[in-house]
Amino acid sequence: MTATLEHTNFTVADPHATAAWMHKVFGWHTRWEGEAISGGYTVHVGNAETYLALYRPPATQTPQKLDQETYDFIGGLNHVAVVVEDFEATEALVKEAGFTPGEHHDYEPGRRFYFHDDNNIEFEVVHYD
Repeated sequence: MTATLEHTNFTVADPHATAAWMHKVFGWHTRWEGEAISGGYTVHVGNAETYLALYRPPATQTPQKLDQETYDFIGGLNHVAVVVEDFEATEALVKEAGFTPGEHHDYEPGRRFYFHDDNNIEFEVVHYD
């Protein structure tokens, strides 16, 4: 039996704003939205098979150090990788959404670049050749 990842849940400042740029950049749609655990609000954005749950708690807190490297912490979220069909077009959409593409790497079997969104979540955009 093989398992399939259904969704991942993130805490964000504004789930509607995060969903909006994901609609434009990744071509995803909102699958569901509504009240969530502990008085929060969630927007599920993705495709027919998988999605990201974008959760806003009733009272948000900002991490004390936004520049801390998540790779150094057990349980840290390091990045979310998204496979795209058109690498250059997606990079242009990332820039149009107001984000700055960072590291680019070309290696077997494809290409990738990274960017941080306005919640300081790192995304990896991947294209397989």
